[in-house]
Amino acid sequence: MSKRDYYDLLGVSRGASADELKKAFRQKAKILHPDRNRDKPDAEAQFKEVNEAYDILKDPQKRAAYDQFGHAAVDGSNGGFGPRGGGGGSGDFSSAFADVFDDLFGQFGGRQRGGQGGQVRGADLRYNLSIRLEDAFTGKQSTIRVPTAVTCDSCSGSGAEAGAQPETCSTCAGHGKVRAQQGFFTIERSCPTCGGRGQVITNPCKACNGAGRKREERTLNVQIPKGVEDGNRIRLAGEGEAGMMGGPPGDLYIFIDIEHHPIFRREGPDLFCRIPVPMDLAALGGHIEAPTIDGGRARVAIPAGAQSGKQFRLRGKGMPVLRQNREGDLYIEVGVETPTNLTKRQKELLEEFRTIGETTDNSPESDGFFSQVKEFWGRMTS
Repeated sequence: MSKRDYYDLLGVSRGASADELKKAFRQKAKILHPDRNRDKPDAEAQFKEVNEAYDILKDPQKRAAYDQFGHAAVDGSNGGFGPRGGGGGSGDFSSAFADVFDDLFGQFGGRQRGGQGGQVRGADLRYNLSIRLEDAFTGKQSTIRVPTAVTCDSCSGSGAEAGAQPETCSTCAGHGKVRAQQGFFTIERSCPTCGGRGQVITNPCKACNGAGRKREERTLNVQIPKGVEDGNRIRLAGEGEAGMMGGPPGDLYIFIDIEHHPIFRREGPDLFCRIPVPMDLAALGGHIEAPTIDGGRARVAIPAGAQSGKQFRLRGKGMPVLRQNREGDLYIEVGVETPTNLTKRQKELLEEFRTIGETTDNSPESDGFFSQVKEFWGRMTS
């Protein structure tokens, strides 16, 4: 009886990616697992076929040979490399099914096993720190309070009462994992008695109930470097939760959130500031004073006839670049402001200006736009 095509067995196309192969294999393996199909005698054979197909296709070299020569390239009896790289057969399926066992039976192979002597590394912590844009410009030292797990002082992190010591777990003999027979193969899981640590505490510390650590709020000083951006993170090694049974601590990650600024808008190292300018100043020209992020002032010349959106670049007046000795630029954008609450005399002068303006070319942008509009309307009507 000829073998089925490996791609057909997994239900994928020949151009499937590694992730697509893995996903299809996991789905097939779950469906065909013998322990879930005890009433189907051929389930085990189908299970082995799926394993063989995935074992070949997940290896780039074996897959390339299979794509070129078919089953002849992987059949050990024909001089190929076999389903496991040397002779075929059912073999040891534990490596191929490691991902599936995670879903079917929980942790596989002690992936979260403890360290030496039952020690378990502490968890990493996250802290969101909100700062002002000015703080990101100058850098600052900030004091934060972080609720965390610290090493128990009473037992020095061992989890055992004074004078007592953790004992080797009798269930797993100190290995932190146990083996279980599942159908035709053997898997390893974390020991349920000691939780994968390999040790048990018969006389636990009363202060921490045998955990080797306790909850506490810590005060830390954090140096915020100048030039930091929104979303940046700062890693404080060893400032996370204390480890279990005297294990090493995790790390603390501080995520930076920069508050909205009422004057400046930031884009990387550059700053943008929109300044409203009176209509007469924009028309006749003049000078304005622009704020800078360091608290200073910059004198900016506005040419006559400046339009809204006109930008002026102030070099080196932006934000410092993180860990570099340079600064971005500050862009001043003009926003021409239409006057409101006009007096009677102001209205009269504007009416006079409008009357005179009908005979002069004061608005080239407006005139050009409406000339194009008239041409557009003419084409549409014709």
